[in-house]
Amino acid sequence: MPEPRFHPRFAEKRLVEALADTPVVLIHGPRQCGKTTLARKIGDPRGYAYFSFDDEAALAAAEADPVGFVANLPERAILGEVQRVPALFPAIESVADSPRPNGRFLLTASTHVLPAPKRADSLAGRIETLRLHPLAQCEIAGRAPRFLETLFAAAFKTRRCERLGAGLAERIVAGGYPAALARATGRRPGWYRDYVETLIQRDVRDLTRMRSLEVLPRLLALAARQTARLLNVGDLASSPQLSRPTVRDCVTLLERVFLLDELPSWQSDRLSRLIKTPRLYLGDTGVACALLGVDASVLARDRAFLGQLLKTFIYQELRRQASWHDDEIRFHHFRDKDGAEVDLVLERGADRIAGVEVKAASTVTTADFRGLRKLEQAAGKRFAGGVVLYDGEASTSFGDRLHAVALGTFFETT
Repeated sequence: MPEPRFHPRFAEKRLVEALADTPVVLIHGPRQCGKTTLARKIGDPRGYAYFSFDDEAALAAAEADPVGFVANLPERAILGEVQRVPALFPAIESVADSPRPNGRFLLTASTHVLPAPKRADSLAGRIETLRLHPLAQCEIAGRAPRFLETLFAAAFKTRRCERLGAGLAERIVAGGYPAALARATGRRPGWYRDYVETLIQRDVRDLTRMRSLEVLPRLLALAARQTARLLNVGDLASSPQLSRPTVRDCVTLLERVFLLDELPSWQSDRLSRLIKTPRLYLGDTGVACALLGVDASVLARDRAFLGQLLKTFIYQELRRQASWHDDEIRFHHFRDKDGAEVDLVLERGADRIAGVEVKAASTVTTADFRGLRKLEQAAGKRFAGGVVLYDGEASTSFGDRLHAVALGTFFETT
């Protein structure tokens, strides 16, 4: 079995800074996205000892005596898959309060481990959380990204580039998991399907007493077909014949293990006819394509589904870039009751808003900017700029702070 090639992770700088000034640092994200690789790349040269709670002996020892386990740890420790031992958090809090150096604990987790207010509050001021995603395209290419800075500065230049064409579908199907990318193209779907099954049987089982876990892969496949659309619990419930409350609970479970994302709607006091329903996204397009049995050739022919997966791909790509950005960037979608919409609304700080509309087509027209112009009207002075990303050959201006940007250029500048 080939070893995944190490790719540069642009979250590394944030991790080093966090260890320098915070007692506890948590890296969370989906299994197999590279959390342990990154933690050990930073921790091993600095003398961190590594313990994983996927190891049954370490798990049993920590569960039997969490206080003693933490007290007997070396001066600096990496604790992997810490979500499996929730009883450790009070012990970690106690040690974090003592006069120990910053960077005492480096934790990794494959689920959201701080959802409970008490647990989050107990470590307030003592923990910094970093979200690690599967690989971004710029990490695969080994080039630092510039797209977000250019977007908020509305500084895109007129230029030409080649269409991505069939290469676009290939990127989407490949996904971003290092272990999948290390395999030959034909073997990646099997890895993704096994990955989902293992994740549900291991991490989801730890989160719930739900007996019918076998329904979750089917539900996830239905969600893959709906990716980038408004969340419709009724449609998700129809095929597995589940109740709406059960489907809602299942979606929450799949979110907690980073297989699904809900993108909230953007709201404004200036507009009263805005849709409030969130959009549903798969966490990675490689997973989506594998669950649906879609390869690059099939996807290239199915233009409607290509559009959905491209929107998912760009959303996840930008979230990955934003995760190591110096400023917090929050993501929403925009849609009003007249049908005007913007796929992604990005908010940086309190005073900067940008919009990104995504098209799989090779042409762009003024009509494609309808939603962006409404967003500009609603955001007022906060509007930094908007782009329509499309698979064409030309990047060009469509007015003040509005640009059509070729996807080839998008990937060149990331």
